[in-house]
Amino acid sequence: MANEDQFKKVISHAKEYGYVFQSSEIYDGLSAVYDYAQNGAELKKNIRDYWWKAMVQMNDNIVGIDAAIFMHPTTWKASGHVDAFNDPLIDNKDSKKRYRADVLVEDYCAKIENKIEKEVKKAEKRFGDAFNKDEFISTNGRVLGYQEKIDSILKRLGQSLEKEDLADVKALIEELEIADPMTGSRNWTDVKQFNLMFGTKLGASAESAMDLYLRPETAQGIFVNFLNVQKTGRMKIPFGIAQTGKAFRNEIVARQFIFRMREFEQMEMQFFIKPGTQKEWFDHWKETRMKWHLSLGMGNDNYRFHDHEKLAHYADAATDIEFKFPFGFKELEGIHSRTDFDLKQHEEYSGKKLQYFDHEDNASYTPYVLETSIGLDRMFLAVFSNALEDETLDDGSVRTVLKLPAVLAPTKAAVLPLVKKDGLPEIAKSIIEDLKWDFNVTYDEKDAVGRRYRRQDANGTPFCITVDHDTLEDNTVTIRHRDTMEQQRINIADLRDIIKKEVDVKHWLQKMK
Repeated sequence: MANEDQFKKVISHAKEYGYVFQSSEIYDGLSAVYDYAQNGAELKKNIRDYWWKAMVQMNDNIVGIDAAIFMHPTTWKASGHVDAFNDPLIDNKDSKKRYRADVLVEDYCAKIENKIEKEVKKAEKRFGDAFNKDEFISTNGRVLGYQEKIDSILKRLGQSLEKEDLADVKALIEELEIADPMTGSRNWTDVKQFNLMFGTKLGASAESAMDLYLRPETAQGIFVNFLNVQKTGRMKIPFGIAQTGKAFRNEIVARQFIFRMREFEQMEMQFFIKPGTQKEWFDHWKETRMKWHLSLGMGNDNYRFHDHEKLAHYADAATDIEFKFPFGFKELEGIHSRTDFDLKQHEEYSGKKLQYFDHEDNASYTPYVLETSIGLDRMFLAVFSNALEDETLDDGSVRTVLKLPAVLAPTKAAVLPLVKKDGLPEIAKSIIEDLKWDFNVTYDEKDAVGRRYRRQDANGTPFCITVDHDTLEDNTVTIRHRDTMEQQRINIADLRDIIKKEVDVKHWLQKMK
C-alpha cells in the first residue's frame, strides 16, 4: 500500500473506530482542529500516563507541575516570543496558497530520501539474506550522492534561516524548482516572517482589558516557577520539573491530520543542571528518551536522531528524535541544551533573582537547562499509524488489526457471551464487574463471535474473553490474544493475572533498563 493510501486509511480508521473526530464537524469543521473521541481520549491519557510515570514517578529528582495557559504578557517578551517566534512564510501567486518555506524544502528532501529507500529495497531484493543495509548505504555511489544533496540543501537552509537571509531561502526554492504541491505553479512571492502566537484579552471591559497571548509552549510556565518549586520541594541540582498541557500556535499551514495542529498538547521536562555539565546531561537524556520510545516495541528502524543544523540563539546543542510516519521521518521529540538563557531573561525582565545556592560550592549561580519536549498528539499519531495493519491470514482472508502496545490500548479486554441466553450474559457481566476495578473493559454481545473478534481487533483491544456453555460447568473461559489470535482455556480466577502481565506499566518500562 502506498504511503499516501496508508495515511488516508489511518485517518479514516481513527474516525470509524472512535479515536479522532474533526472538530465542529456538523458545521463543516474547523481547519487543523480535532476532537479526541471516546477511544482516542483513553489512548491519549494512557500515553500521557506512560510518559508521566517514566519521567516523574520513576525519578526521585523530577517533580511535576500544571501551570496556567494564561501568563503575564511580559513572560513572552522575556522569552523572545513576541519579537522572534516566527516561521518563514511564502505564498504562491497563482494558487493563492500559503506555505512554510522551510517545510517546502524539507518535503523536497523527503522525496530524495524516498529515492534512497527505493535503492535499498531493490538491493535487498537482489542480495537477499546476504544484504547488509548499513554497508550498502555507506558505500553505494547513488545513495551517497542522494545523501550528499540532502545534507547540502538542509545545511544551506539552516544557515539562511539562522542569518535571517529570507531572500536566499526563496532563491533555494527557485533553484530546486519546487512547485506548489496543489497546482504545480512555481510563481512564488518573497519569503516573510510570520508570528505564530494567538492574541487574546483579559478584563471585564474593552477599555481596561489587558492584551494576552495563548501560550505557544508550556516551558515558560516551568521557568517562572523554578524558584517556587526548588524552595518548596527542597530540590537540589540536578533536578527536573515536568508538565503536560495545551499550547497554541497559529500555524501557517497546519496539515497532516493531528501531526501539526493549532491547538496541541506537549509533554516536557526542564532539567536544571550545573553550568559546565550540559554535555553529559545532553547525552544522558538523548539515550534515556530513546529508550523510552523503544520500550513500546514500535520498531528500532522507525526512529533516528537528527541533529540541528540551525541552533536557536540560546542553545549550544539540539537534536530531534524523528519517527517514520506514513509521510516520512518527522520530528517526534526535541532534546535541547538551552544554557542559562531562560532564567536569566526572566530575571532581567522581572527584577527577581532566579538563582540556585549551591551549598557544596558555597556559591550562587544561574542553572543551565536541558529540555526534553514531545508532542502528545504526534506521539498519538506515531502509535496509531504504526499499529494499523491489514494482515493476510493463512486462509487468504484479510483482517484489519490495530496492534497498539497493550499498555496503551484504550480497552484492555472485551468480554463476549457466546449467545444472549442461558445465563451467559450474566456471567460475562459479572466478569466485567470484577475486572473493571483494575482495567478498562467492555461488554460485546452483538453479532457472531467471529465478527466480534474482528471488531475488537480493529479497535486495538488486546484480549477477548468468551463465555460459553462450558463456563457453566467448570468456570473456565476462552481468552484470545489479539496479535497472535491464539486461544487458551483458562479459569475465570486467572483472568486478572494474565491481563495484568501484558498491560502492566512496570512490565513495559523495565525494558528501558
